[in-house]
Amino acid sequence: MIIRELYVKQRHLPLRAPFKTALRTAVDIESLEVMIELENGLTGIGAAVPTWVITGDSSESIKAALLGPIRSAIIDEDITNFKKVLKKVQKCCIGNTSAKAAADIALHDLYARLLQLPLYALLGGKGTIETDMTVGVDDPDVMAANAEKSVKDGFKVLKIKVGNDPTLDIARIQAIRERIPATIKIRLDANQGWTPKEAVRLIREMENLELGIELVEQPVHARDLEGLKFVTDRVNTPIMADESLFSASDALMLVSGRYVDLLNIKLMKCGGIDEAIKLASIAEANGIACMIGSMMESSLSVAAAAHFAAGHPNIKFYDLDAPLWLVEEPEGMLYNGGNIQLVDVPGLGITREKEW
Repeated sequence: MIIRELYVKQRHLPLRAPFKTALRTAVDIESLEVMIELENGLTGIGAAVPTWVITGDSSESIKAALLGPIRSAIIDEDITNFKKVLKKVQKCCIGNTSAKAAADIALHDLYARLLQLPLYALLGGKGTIETDMTVGVDDPDVMAANAEKSVKDGFKVLKIKVGNDPTLDIARIQAIRERIPATIKIRLDANQGWTPKEAVRLIREMENLELGIELVEQPVHARDLEGLKFVTDRVNTPIMADESLFSASDALMLVSGRYVDLLNIKLMKCGGIDEAIKLASIAEANGIACMIGSMMESSLSVAAAAHFAAGHPNIKFYDLDAPLWLVEEPEGMLYNGGNIQLVDVPGLGITREKEW
């Protein structure tokens, strides 16, 4: 089954409310969607989002990589030689992880459709997982109200954004804890917003206040690995790497050096599902559990992340609420509070053929 063509289009997706982190505030997203077509007309789809402050990829660079080196690498290749095709995507250019992720997702969708299997089944899993809900950075009272609403909506785990104003972060978590049941888990994501010493001081204070923090994600700058280890070694709360983790070599370094306790894998950072499997397996071999996360993305790429997570036994944490922030309804996934049920149809369960 020969790959005949690759197509790209851009979609504008407004958010229901501004999404605020220590790095940026988003009110909408641009999603680059790719469709790969076989000679018999069967297609697979994928998507990527530009996130300047994390991946460095723009809409223009994603489109150029897809229609340039990635297209050249896979056209006239046989999809049944699946692993070879995936490797060609990764080797055809340097960087461009978001574009590679879009192509990788489309190829996985296409191959699963060819075999008439849901992607999660092809990857060896079942189609049910549970996500957290993100509470964006804001004033303590606003964050507490948003957290309370999320709990009423059925979420049992909250991911709280902090880090843009360390002087407020303790007050934010205290305000949230006062408004939600003690059984609700809280995860913190500082998005590189603290210095190592600030992180240690703040996390220790939260521990002393018994605020019940399950984990803290990326407390310091992505490239400050010694600072990351400084924090990990001095607090009891598990520390997770996010922006510090892109590649398999990053994963190997982080886990072998015990820089962190946990890893957050995102398809846009690592280049797709095939690379994500490597990261999760490296961590598993070193006794380090992983989270599957996403940027602010469309249902298409988040569904791909969910299928990967459902299929890998070392994904223990799930942060896949992005489609719930969009004005458009989620596709390929049925959300019931924090529970996600993947649809039981071949591939990702999302069709786009009539839209191209």
